[in-house]
Amino acid sequence: METSPAVEQARAVLAAGLAPALKRSDAPAFGCFPVYSPFELYRAAGLLPVGLMGAGGTVDIVHADARFQSFVCSIAKSSLELGLQKRLAGMEGEVFHSICDFARNLASVFRRNFPTMHIEYIHLPQNAPGPEIEDYLVSEFRRVMAGLEQRLGRRVEDAAVGAAIREYNRPRRLMRELYAMRAKEPERISSSELFPLVRCGTLLPPDEHARILEAAKGEFAARKARRMDRVKVVVEGAFCELPPQGLIETLEGAGCYLVDDDFCAGWRWFSTDVPEGPDPVRQLARAWLERGRATSTRYNPDKPRHKDLVRRVREHGAQAVLFMPAKFCEPALFDYVVYRRELEKENIPHLLVEFEEKMWTFERTRGEVETFVESLLFDVRMGIGMGGTGWGTHSGTWTSGDTGWRNTELQCTRPRARRCRTGTTGSPRRRRAAPRPPTS
Repeated sequence: METSPAVEQARAVLAAGLAPALKRSDAPAFGCFPVYSPFELYRAAGLLPVGLMGAGGTVDIVHADARFQSFVCSIAKSSLELGLQKRLAGMEGEVFHSICDFARNLASVFRRNFPTMHIEYIHLPQNAPGPEIEDYLVSEFRRVMAGLEQRLGRRVEDAAVGAAIREYNRPRRLMRELYAMRAKEPERISSSELFPLVRCGTLLPPDEHARILEAAKGEFAARKARRMDRVKVVVEGAFCELPPQGLIETLEGAGCYLVDDDFCAGWRWFSTDVPEGPDPVRQLARAWLERGRATSTRYNPDKPRHKDLVRRVREHGAQAVLFMPAKFCEPALFDYVVYRRELEKENIPHLLVEFEEKMWTFERTRGEVETFVESLLFDVRMGIGMGGTGWGTHSGTWTSGDTGWRNTELQCTRPRARRCRTGTTGSPRRRRAAPRPPTS
């Protein structure tokens, strides 16, 4: 597959890290911790929203361990370590919201250790239904705007918020189009290419990000590629801490087409453009409530996240789900129970693969994923588990861990109900054909 210049440009942005954004003279950088943040409000205040998404394994944890317990996710520790090593010098402030206990406490830790920064904590609604929720969220957004006005000494106008909404709608629209292209023709655009294209937007102004995405879209549309014998999967659980680039490449090399994922979920939060209207702050709040993603960090009984995952699997023609929670990510690991129950009910195979920021060796993961993929491809070739509507009669749970395979029983629904069990190495034991009777 030929190299995309736009992808190379995105990778160069990621390789440079936060430093260029911190040195920009046109707009001071304002850090946004995952998952979602109202970037339009900060942009309207003349700031550059950038993702505070950990160090990605580029720093050694020297000081942050003294501020947190040992069972804290990598992104919380490495984000704090960046500040303690003075690598966030020049950043105007940081904003956090209620993802988990660690993220909630991280705001207080930042405020205590970096008193010159403007530290904001957004209280996003936890009970989505109800007419009063929209009014609450509007008041919360305006409280954030008032804090920025006091900090910067200038007013944040509603007209500027409307302009920022239009500015961010463009790269979000292009990301949706690229995701749709990958879902339809995964051989044309690989996830190892799409990942840096999306992630570089956490470090760039929206107009610069849109130009890179626009160029990539044209390059991918002109690309000729051949479909490989791979399994289409949906990735779920990496909505906050991002996996290493090498892990995504490993998944593809092990035989997966990633047709949907939740990487950089906050930067792709809305299912459609945020509408423009006379009250842009209210439009933004309403879009968060009505057009937002279903994730583990948001409770919405009108859009249950386990039902939404099944919908995405069916919509994209996926054959399995890969759960990819970061180690010690409580929201993702808690929700795995809910997701697993729903997927088993819907007869959708799934595999659990944990990761962390500084993960650098992927051989074991590759072996586990290859075994999972080969088992599914074997059933395709044998005509097992395939119905008129596609995958839907083959279910199972594969769980990878440091001590080998656990709970690795596959329940295969077939004309004759037979059970396939995995050995300690994860290799499925296939039933041998009965010996033929001797001929006379």
